[in-house]
Amino acid sequence: MSAQVSLTNRQQHILWATIRHYIATAEPVGSKVLAQEYDMIFSPATIRACMGVLEKSGLLYQPHTSAGRVPSDSGYRIYVDQLMKPSPSMGRKIENLLTDSLKWEESNLEALLRDAAQILSTVSGYIALITMPQSQTMRLRHLQLVAIQPGKVMLIVVMDGYHTQSVLMELAQSKEAELDETIVERELQILSNFLNSKLRGISVGEISTLDWSELDREFVQYADFLKNLLSELTRPMRTPVATPILIRGISEVLRQPEFSELQQVQMLLHLLEEEQDRLWPTIFESTESPNSKHRAKVKIGTENTLEPMRTCTLVCATYNQDRIPVGSVGILGPTRMLYENAIALVEATADYLTGALSQREGSGE
Repeated sequence: MSAQVSLTNRQQHILWATIRHYIATAEPVGSKVLAQEYDMIFSPATIRACMGVLEKSGLLYQPHTSAGRVPSDSGYRIYVDQLMKPSPSMGRKIENLLTDSLKWEESNLEALLRDAAQILSTVSGYIALITMPQSQTMRLRHLQLVAIQPGKVMLIVVMDGYHTQSVLMELAQSKEAELDETIVERELQILSNFLNSKLRGISVGEISTLDWSELDREFVQYADFLKNLLSELTRPMRTPVATPILIRGISEVLRQPEFSELQQVQMLLHLLEEEQDRLWPTIFESTESPNSKHRAKVKIGTENTLEPMRTCTLVCATYNQDRIPVGSVGILGPTRMLYENAIALVEATADYLTGALSQREGSGE
């Protein structure tokens, strides 16, 4: 959007000042206010004429004929892509708070991410959203094979944060007779012990790279079964699957004047609480805006495809494990957002989680 509009230095400065003032006050901005509060060298008449040009370009608009002007979504896009820089001090602030507050050696992963979302919401004043990690890089903690009925076996896998995954498989039966139940249970326990010794601590994504050609002699007879079992386990994890979204700060952001309409609030709350499957792809999507100089993705107003979010801005960035994006950190608030802070907070939180997950992995937590 910003690539299609070319502004002079004067127009850029007046657009910047208009947006900064509107973000601070939520009130339409007039030329006299800009002249007085931003020590501009231009007269109010010159500023007014320039604002008129910006309005014709679709970057500002007048909510009422007698009112000042407010930024459009296109105006905010220019501001984000060209006129502002993320605040380094806010990035340092959130990093220090996360480091001091989160005790990775004492809590499970979900509790830690909930606390991180609460800190991000408190500092930003907006809704914080953090997705749980994709299971493809989550570490296997325990595996157990269980016979559930004759000829059928279930593999139950416990991963980081005590998330579980189960796979149902058919057990090859002897042609001569059905296997004795006691023998089956004993063999499944032996196989469970074997799987735990081989797989505990590795990521689900690494399973497909394992070489089963040199199995211990006693387990050669199970080779095909093991290959099929682990292939079934990794099948649903080869593409991103929606994971829970941890949300904090709804009550805080709803105090903003933009959320005064009850119907709009109800639609947004329904999306956040009941339709996370629709919300998740928007948050986890890792591609950046082509014209953006920021690592975080910023979706402003009508750039959001989901109707309840079209009066909001979503700022989000992925966090990694083993250099693979596994989750996302986001801030959701009104388009009248202090973008300098929001972008810095989201990027710093994503970087912190990337580092913390790497340390957790290295320590064998």
